[in-house]
Amino acid sequence: MRAAILQSTSGIDPAANAAMLVEAIGQAKAGGADMVFTPEMVGCIDRNRERASASLTDEANDLVLATVRYAAAKAGLWVHIGSLGLKGERMDGRWVNRGLMIDDTGAIRARYDKIHLFDVDLPDGISWRESAVYGPGEALAAVDTPWARMGLSICYDLRFADLYRRLSDAGACALLIPAAFTVPTGQAHWETLLRARAIESACFVIAAAQVGHHADGRDTYGHSMVVDPWGEVLLNMGDKEGLGFVDIDFARVEQVRARISVLAHRRVLPERVTVT
Repeated sequence: MRAAILQSTSGIDPAANAAMLVEAIGQAKAGGADMVFTPEMVGCIDRNRERASASLTDEANDLVLATVRYAAAKAGLWVHIGSLGLKGERMDGRWVNRGLMIDDTGAIRARYDKIHLFDVDLPDGISWRESAVYGPGEALAAVDTPWARMGLSICYDLRFADLYRRLSDAGACALLIPAAFTVPTGQAHWETLLRARAIESACFVIAAAQVGHHADGRDTYGHSMVVDPWGEVLLNMGDKEGLGFVDIDFARVEQVRARISVLAHRRVLPERVTVT
């Protein structure tokens, strides 16, 4: 599979972001890609909740989603939308942070609502309370593609290894981790965590990320990466916007698992911990 990885500095205008995605899909097609992978919140990234609320809608009426579905079908490419902020999808009124897999006919093949929400106080004084606006997802998701089964996740999920154990136990050979990582946490943990998730699951990790200074005032780390099941970094896009390409041979998964059978050696662990 030839993968195109989009590293973007998405803004607060969904229409502008949709146009950027159409251009990226066209470039991916020209570059021979089979699938395009995009970052978290690629449709609208805005920490001003009042302004964001005016831009967001439900899945059925989302401009970015409709535009990407049309562009994917026109180009004949699969597209993983890292995530969109959507409202009107939950009974409690909170928004969802939803990733979507679009096939080469424009059909939605899978959905995943982010389970782990980013509620932190960072050393630089910045605080985030994602759960104040977004509700957590309650279901894991994997999707069969023509190349491999892929497990879906989003950004802060990266820190919770049990999620990826469940996905690889379910047959995933690629773990998708779109993100909008902050700069301090990205510098400290991003590559280490991505390589760990790849190694412990013997899976490819594909992580498209937001980068740079955004219109809402935030800064994101970038460094979109593809990591192979042995932990080798096949692509690191650094701190610039753009489209990166990498050829992925999924036979590598079985080669690595034959060397170190981590999935076969997994045990069901006792629920209790004896403390002495």
